[in-house]
Amino acid sequence: MLLQLTINWQALTFSQLNCDQLYELLKLRTDVFVVEQDCAYAELDEKDRHTQTLHLLGYDQHNQLQAYLRVLPAGISYPAVSIGRVCIAQTGRGQGLGRALIAEGIALVQQRFGKVDIEIGAQTYLINLYQSFGFNSFSDKYMEDGIEHIDMRLQA
Repeated sequence: MLLQLTINWQALTFSQLNCDQLYELLKLRTDVFVVEQDCAYAELDEKDRHTQTLHLLGYDQHNQLQAYLRVLPAGISYPAVSIGRVCIAQTGRGQGLGRALIAEGIALVQQRFGKVDIEIGAQTYLINLYQSFGFNSFSDKYMEDGIEHIDMRLQA
């Protein structure tokens, strides 16, 4: 599906985020992962504040946050650079925004870290989506916060 929204992408470090951006990204992550997916987990972690962590925010034409992910440097969550906290606001779903977000995330990794492997902990219902970008599984399925996941890698 083609992206039906006009999205303004912003990649920022923690120290570059303003208060509103920080609030919006934390609200979106909490709405999706804690409320919708009914997961009680430590949403806030020190990984957000690492000096090399990048927060990718996608705003629509009304300046509403519709998409978010974070890029972590190698050695924080995985041996390789990783992408995580991938989420789309309910109002942005069904319009191809998830694919656009992942593509932007991969491009951001390559821009900031070069042509490197990218590792993710994917919810298993999204395996086919990630495989369409070239990610391959490298672990058995496992439960994390009550949701089935699998580790996947996009090789450079």
